[in-house]
Amino acid sequence: MPGRMRDPGPSVKDAQLYERLRDEGNSKEKSARIANAAAGSSRSAVSRKGGRSGDYDDWTVDDLRKKAADVGIEGRSRMRKSELIDALRSH
Repeated sequence: MPGRMRDPGPSVKDAQLYERLRDEGNSKEKSARIANAAAGSSRSAVSRKGGRSGDYDDWTVDDLRKKAADVGIEGRSRMRKSELIDALRSH
């Protein structure tokens, strides 16, 4: 609901950014993660955090399943490579 402020709860440190991300269609978890990272540093630095990761298309199915397990994607053991990639990109 664009324009309407929802209370994201006490664990979200930047409520405005959280709402903008939710309005863009991001999940609650992803929006909270980004909003909290942005609140801890400058917003421009958030996208530069972390290392480099190869394109999911270059990963093996085993590596994709391990990553899916790390982020909590259910049903990963039955997914094909393309399904794993879609699930990871949309998580």
